[in-house]
Amino acid sequence: MAAKVEANGSGGGASPVTAKVPAVAHPLAEKADEVASNISYHAQYSPHFSPFKFELEQAYYATAESVRDRLVRQWNETYLHFHKVDPKQTYYLSMEFLQGRALTNAIGNLNIQDAYADALRKFGLELEEISEQEKDAALGNGGLGRLASCFLDSMATLNLPAWGYGLRYRYGLFKQIITREGQEEVAEDWLEKFSPWEVVRHDILYTIRFFGHVEVNPNGSRKWVGGEVVQALAYDVPIPGYQTKNTISLRLWEAKACAEDFNLFLFNDGQQESASVLHSRAQQICAVLYPGDTTEGGKLLRLKQQFFLCSASLQDIISRFKERRQGPWNWSEFPTKVAVQLNDTHPTLAIPELMRLLMDDEGLGWDEAWDVTTRTIAYTNHTVLPEALEKWSQSVMWKLLPRHMEIIEEIDKRFTAMISKTRLDLESELPTMRILDNNPQKPVVRMANLCVVSSHTVNGVAQLHSDILNPELSRIITKWLKTDQWVTNLDLLTGLRQFADNEDLQAEWLSAKMANKQRLAQYILQVTGESIDPDSLFDIQVKRIHEYKRQLLNILGAIYRYKKLKEMSPEERKHTTPRTVMIGGKAFATYTNAKRIVKLVNDVGAVVNSDPEVNSYLKVVFVPNYNVSVAEVLIPGSELSQHISTAGMEASGTSNMKFALNGCLIIGTLDGANVEIREEIGEENFFLFGATAEDVPRLRKERENGLFKPDTRFEEAKKYIRSGVFGSYDYNPLLESLEGNSGYGRGDYFLVGHDFPSYMDAQAKVDEAYRDRKRWLKMSILSTAGSGKFSSDRTIAQYANEIWNIEECRVP
Repeated sequence: MAAKVEANGSGGGASPVTAKVPAVAHPLAEKADEVASNISYHAQYSPHFSPFKFELEQAYYATAESVRDRLVRQWNETYLHFHKVDPKQTYYLSMEFLQGRALTNAIGNLNIQDAYADALRKFGLELEEISEQEKDAALGNGGLGRLASCFLDSMATLNLPAWGYGLRYRYGLFKQIITREGQEEVAEDWLEKFSPWEVVRHDILYTIRFFGHVEVNPNGSRKWVGGEVVQALAYDVPIPGYQTKNTISLRLWEAKACAEDFNLFLFNDGQQESASVLHSRAQQICAVLYPGDTTEGGKLLRLKQQFFLCSASLQDIISRFKERRQGPWNWSEFPTKVAVQLNDTHPTLAIPELMRLLMDDEGLGWDEAWDVTTRTIAYTNHTVLPEALEKWSQSVMWKLLPRHMEIIEEIDKRFTAMISKTRLDLESELPTMRILDNNPQKPVVRMANLCVVSSHTVNGVAQLHSDILNPELSRIITKWLKTDQWVTNLDLLTGLRQFADNEDLQAEWLSAKMANKQRLAQYILQVTGESIDPDSLFDIQVKRIHEYKRQLLNILGAIYRYKKLKEMSPEERKHTTPRTVMIGGKAFATYTNAKRIVKLVNDVGAVVNSDPEVNSYLKVVFVPNYNVSVAEVLIPGSELSQHISTAGMEASGTSNMKFALNGCLIIGTLDGANVEIREEIGEENFFLFGATAEDVPRLRKERENGLFKPDTRFEEAKKYIRSGVFGSYDYNPLLESLEGNSGYGRGDYFLVGHDFPSYMDAQAKVDEAYRDRKRWLKMSILSTAGSGKFSSDRTIAQYANEIWNIEECRVP
């Protein structure tokens, strides 16, 4: 239950707290008194709870609705302005949006923090404790979703005509709970009550079809009919730009069935479940992000989700395009007014769906529809991992989307003919380039190939984005640069380089870092019960748990460190660098080895942290349920961040940029964005180790041929786990994945053993650098100073110019 807010006073129909402040609507309030009155007004006249209650939770909802008043005005003005000007507009389709808390973001972007902080004090409340009441929207999981949200923020800040489209997942991916058995998954509860930020648009409703069959009309035209039909209902979330009027939309779709789909006869006949079967199926579509897909039912549900997002969004985009047309027009204008960006392969079905809508509903011929589609759609690739490139079973596709499979077959046929006719040099590559892999054992549709064949531009995700810095460092940077313009022009951060040796700046930097470390230590105590020392080196790895991201390398290094500390005398330990290793991230529910890694981290922590000989010099903490709000505490408090994936396997990685921007040093491989970060901040400020991407195939071949000789330290760490020091759980299946030379689940595919010695050597250099506090602070300042390139504003400005061909459309 939320803590109670005690206050004196009374008033009819109001709680004692709100009665002290007049309940008067001030939707555009900027002064603290008016803001307070508007909050009081919402507490009384936009009620969601019993009267007389004004505890922290009620105060949060009333505050959020007060802020939303201001956003709605800007939102409506933005929509109206776009409608009048009719610019070319970008639509960003993504299965994930990882937003974080909307309240702090909105009042920061609107520049009304002080007014709201002062207003809440009139109720005896602090803004920070109210913000803590907000639950993160469970609409994403990792870098892909965080990227999408950062991009929307930048689109709004740069006054670009753009919208986002996603799905309104009721239960998210899952909430991670750590028990003695390891990770457990429970449903996210962010919509258990309601979200004050979303506005349901009851008039925005589209029909989405699944299954059915294709009818061929006498004139040769085709129509998809029959099957299962659900409705897509729009929920809009406002995305305010930083210190601008422009407020764009993230439109989220929810699936529902109609009242007429409820069979009253069956219900009254005692067949209640059968009576509402379509309602149940509709609810499943947006229930969970990435539902398990090991069964055909799971595969169909994932494919349903992807098509549901694409079809609803495209119908909406076409409707808006028509709404803005005045006078005669034709479809060739569509790509001059619409840019659709596919964030990874999940929205690939937008390609055949746009073709279907243009041909079957709008009457265009193939050539005209293909011209419109290929000039409209662009694709962002997020991975170089073969297993992560989506391939859908052709039989599942034919079953769920028969018309779309006809269209995909035709695209593949025409592409194959074009290559054979015009690019004889590529004919030998055609089997791997084709959209359809017709392997008789497992015929599939290669979604990435469909994107590449059908898009006018394909881009990767390296030079990407960073979040704005934490407030303590922000104030220091503004003071030393003598401007706050760096907030929207991160290139100005290079101005810090001239002060990197300045003792006054270093002292202020150290003080800000310590404040953030203390805040992080309090958070760790609150969520794990573990006390950590802010004077120790805070070493953090937070990301999705995956073997290629190599959290296993990290924890093996910590195990080796623990073993060496145990072997030292008390005097020798005093000369080591105390370190707190924090690891966080979710392992997919069906990914057994990833879940074993989570358990190992927790088992190691349980032993190390309770060992009185060692726990002043080393602690190991697993941070549960990592999300954006947790990142906002972890990243500012970090001093070393581990980005240690096997070289060549990370398309980019994005959290490394956020850590670097916040003055955190990186230990990492030459992989993804690490390459560019190292170039920007200076090689001497980056702790590099491991094989290069060019080395990896050769090293795997040598391993298969039995030529790998493991480092003694690596063998020692594994042996220590097997000795039972960390409990009786059988870690052999996990450790065996690092052993042997070949075979399924063996042979150390991700080169943990190969990179272990250079990783430990790099960690020794970290220890040495951290002991020289002046040197470390200089490196930290230079890390921030070199991070300007990784601004999402810069990236989006580049996309707008080079990919989408859209221009600023600022609300006057």
